[in-house]
Amino acid sequence: MATESCSCGDSEPEVEYYQPLADAMSVLSKKYALETISIIEKHEPMRFKTLEEHLRDASSKTLSDRLDQLVDKGLITRTQYEEIPPRVEYELTEDGRELRRHLEPLLDWAKTQE
Repeated sequence: MATESCSCGDSEPEVEYYQPLADAMSVLSKKYALETISIIEKHEPMRFKTLEEHLRDASSKTLSDRLDQLVDKGLITRTQYEEIPPRVEYELTEDGRELRRHLEPLLDWAKTQE
């Protein structure tokens, strides 16, 4: 966690900037990212078509992009099987499972806000 001084001229103590959180949120705040993680966690391993059935409002392109981003972030794995027809499955990594566990309190809080 980097600490930097505020450049606004205020004489208050230094302000903390949470760059690692901001980096993670750049992916997690995108549409369908958190839902994708939760759905995969409940049904893993999961195929793309099954995930599409759970996220009916998501376009195939958006869902594909989101999966690629979550793979790049190390939260899910993508396994392609050399079969005819081709088969691809998605599963959470250990980091993805840990993130999902940390989301539980946030989900519990959100339920109280309805």
